[in-house]
Amino acid sequence: MTRLILLLIISAVFSANAQNQAHKKVLKLMGSRFEITAVSSDEALAWKSIDACIEEITRIEKIISSWDENSQTAEINRNAGIKPVVVDEELFNLIGRAKKISNLTDGAFDISYASVDKIWKFDGSMKGLPSAEEVAASVAKIDYKNIILNTDDHSVFLKEPGMKIGFGAIGKGYAANRGREIMKAMGISSGIVNASGDLLTWGKEADGSEWSIGIADPKNKRSVMAWLAVGEMAVVTSGNYEKFIEVEGKRYSHIIDPRTGYPVQGLKSVTIICPDAELSDALATSVFVLGKEKGLALINQLKGIECFLVDDKDELSYSKNLKLNYYKNGVAPSADATQVNIGHEAN
Repeated sequence: MTRLILLLIISAVFSANAQNQAHKKVLKLMGSRFEITAVSSDEALAWKSIDACIEEITRIEKIISSWDENSQTAEINRNAGIKPVVVDEELFNLIGRAKKISNLTDGAFDISYASVDKIWKFDGSMKGLPSAEEVAASVAKIDYKNIILNTDDHSVFLKEPGMKIGFGAIGKGYAANRGREIMKAMGISSGIVNASGDLLTWGKEADGSEWSIGIADPKNKRSVMAWLAVGEMAVVTSGNYEKFIEVEGKRYSHIIDPRTGYPVQGLKSVTIICPDAELSDALATSVFVLGKEKGLALINQLKGIECFLVDDKDELSYSKNLKLNYYKNGVAPSADATQVNIGHEAN
């Protein structure tokens, strides 16, 4: 995930009743910037819950990291085309859920994308496009249907030699979910886990108001044009506006369609809103690959899931039930903000 076009509006001061306070820690986990916030009148408990959340995320990383040679994921990849690998139920179930999303999106989401031969380079070194043959070869090992799961012994087998799985498009969301559950179990009734753009909230701010997600103007990312009040919700954005290449005047995104091997086109960012960060994470990538029309059609069929998209012309589109609050003359959320349902109009 690239940097969000979302700005989190967080009050990190004492609430009006001087009881609850937001306690926040910022650190690097899973190779990304995490912000973990606990709202509580018990300062010791708040910090203890944040530490427990960090410990849980670190534990998950050791299981799903394909870079850690000692992880179960790395063992699965090493044995591609050789033999099944018995894994913990937790990892087995995560892979199973990932395959369900692949089925739902007709392969637009695919954790076996990790086996791609990276012929597209977004570091400024590319001067021309790869050949059609190179593109086809780069994705030859990608196929979620060749991830074989055996429920009898919780084993995972990658059918083809050279296949690899990776959790870059779902792992941080899963970790955010688990971090939230750990903190809630410890008695933290309000908080935020922000996994480098995979944003998960629950409860309310320290002053009792709803958490508010500011939505930046796609034409001016420093300007917030609208806001979304959220309770127990995940808000995840995938964007292409920072990593891309230009060849012969045409821009190519760093987000690759795993089914074709070519960069996706047409969208600048996709934001998914639903109660589950893992699902939001996976669907943000999926909708990006599917494109505006097919992506919105998918989200509009899913209960309790909403999205908004920014296309390459800086035009916004929304799922049919998304409700945003618009600023009037740049005024922050207040009596001046009017809530409107613009989904049908934008589509």
